[in-house]
Amino acid sequence: MWYLNGNQKVMQVNKTLKIPVADPVDSGTYHCESNGKKSNGVSIDVKENIPIATLKIKTGQPVMRPGESVVLQLDSDDGLQGWMCRVYRGHETKRIVLRTKDNPKSLSFQPKDLNVQETIFWCTDSTQQRRSNQITVRTSGKHISLEMYPQPAIAGENLILKCYVWGTDRISRVVFYKKGEMNDWKVVLESRSSTYKIPDVTESAKGQYKCNAIYTHVARTYGPSYNVTSDIQEVFVQAPNVKAVVSEKLGLSCSCPRCPSDVSYSYRWYYKKTDGQSWTWMDSNAAFMMPKESATYACCAVWNHGRSFLSNGYYYRPPIKVFMIILIVLLVLLGLAVTAAYILWKRRNTSGPIYEDVGLRQRDRGDDKYEMLQKTRDQKEAEYDTLNPIAPGRERKEGEYEPLKGGTKEVYHTLGAEEAAGGAREYEALKKEGMKEGEYHTLGMQGAAGGGREYEALRKEGMKEEEYHTLGMQGTAGGGREYEALRSEGMKEGVYHTLGMEGAAGGEV
Repeated sequence: MWYLNGNQKVMQVNKTLKIPVADPVDSGTYHCESNGKKSNGVSIDVKENIPIATLKIKTGQPVMRPGESVVLQLDSDDGLQGWMCRVYRGHETKRIVLRTKDNPKSLSFQPKDLNVQETIFWCTDSTQQRRSNQITVRTSGKHISLEMYPQPAIAGENLILKCYVWGTDRISRVVFYKKGEMNDWKVVLESRSSTYKIPDVTESAKGQYKCNAIYTHVARTYGPSYNVTSDIQEVFVQAPNVKAVVSEKLGLSCSCPRCPSDVSYSYRWYYKKTDGQSWTWMDSNAAFMMPKESATYACCAVWNHGRSFLSNGYYYRPPIKVFMIILIVLLVLLGLAVTAAYILWKRRNTSGPIYEDVGLRQRDRGDDKYEMLQKTRDQKEAEYDTLNPIAPGRERKEGEYEPLKGGTKEVYHTLGAEEAAGGAREYEALKKEGMKEGEYHTLGMQGAAGGGREYEALRKEGMKEEEYHTLGMQGTAGGGREYEALRSEGMKEGVYHTLGMEGAAGGEV
């Protein structure tokens, strides 16, 4: 009879009490009773964290054939100097001496052949305060076995069961079974695949499993296929009470909310580039890390006698480097500058708009005529044609315009009106040379008596702003030339005043 803290725990025929997956609730003092006699007590303290070192199968399977052996690997980031391993083969515990003189961080060793149904391995340091996890290796004489990870399944992670057939992969059908509450076996998967994946493991996944496979060997040329069922394997589920958490903020950060608060701890980082790879340790002990390449990263918190469960994998893609950002900004600015320069150049080299104007109403026709003013290639700068040129075969009437052709630079030509006595139309050049600023010259018109052509200067001096002067024309009787001021005051926008011409008999201006 076995007792925990004075209360009855379990009744067994064997002298050994086996706890497959220890939990903090299993902590306490144990003693046994046989034939009315009680033993002394043994105290057990089950931690929530996992051991500081890792022991795993390097070569072999969790289920091996009798007489075969496995190769184990022990890892510790702090070194293995002074460490040793132990093995339990069902009736006694023996030590396995390791060569740890150079204080390696990883060490592989091969124990003796497996000759019992179940063998348990684990390792400790010289003080037995720092230890590794346990590895359980079973044996089976069948050609088929149900394989699983040798440690308990972790709640929230994936669990993979494999129906392994020794010596062949020519498997035509595989069926996985789980034992139900009524001790009946239920089919959980039937397929050609030899693996069964349980995603996001929960407490409902624990229990007993077995598999059945139909297979044949390459050397078997005739006869029916083999149909074999594996031994029963039990799946245990462990809750990761102390688990690290990875978060991203300008890099990756590791934290452990449920780690012991009375100890100081550092962090360990691991990565893998594909799902099939094992975790690779990184040389980083800080809580924050800036990865240099894209991969899946995980971390754990480590203190003197233990560590947290490994965090969930976090895929991280490094951001674009600073110089790449600067280069992109410079390229964008350069593109904008080139575009602006092209637009400015195009505006400067584009021909000016074509203007149109309306011609003066002709005396002999009632319609308005206009034509486009265009600058021809053979014209020099600032040379333009006037409106309504004389049509071929028609004489120009009085009041119509004629083309002004370009002359010498800064020389302007004015037209004199035809004399009343029928003098020929004349013009003379007005030059800017010798003129003062603000001085303008007007032409006088010869009278009927044939007076000489005259002109007088109109000066801006003494004129008020918005005041303009008009010229009167001398009548046939020789009346004096007059002018009067046209003021802009009182005029509406767009209304202009013209000069009146004295009649042949001498009318008023």
